[in-house]
Amino acid sequence: MAFSKKGSFNKRQARIAAFADALSHPARIAILETLAKRKSCICGEIVEVLPLAQSTVSQHLKELRELGLVKGEIDGPKSCYCIDVENWRAMVKEVDTFFAMIDNGDLDKTCC
Repeated sequence: MAFSKKGSFNKRQARIAAFADALSHPARIAILETLAKRKSCICGEIVEVLPLAQSTVSQHLKELRELGLVKGEIDGPKSCYCIDVENWRAMVKEVDTFFAMIDNGDLDKTCC
């Protein structure tokens, strides 16, 4: 039986990994770009601009919503989505802090 060690890492590490995972698929990048370009809620138009089936787009939106990068409302057959700016900025700040911590000025030194 497989044993997951995800619980062995702290919350910050898990959030950064989840953010990276969300950005690891080109469809989710395209969805975020589409939402950012429109700067407003988009209702049903995402499927029209992506070369994916509606069910596939819905699955990617679900993953982005679960992470909190996208928020949306479902009203019967109509769904409207936009980037959750507050969560987006918080995640970008956390990732920037992570990158700054890794690149503390010593990366140009050869270790091997």
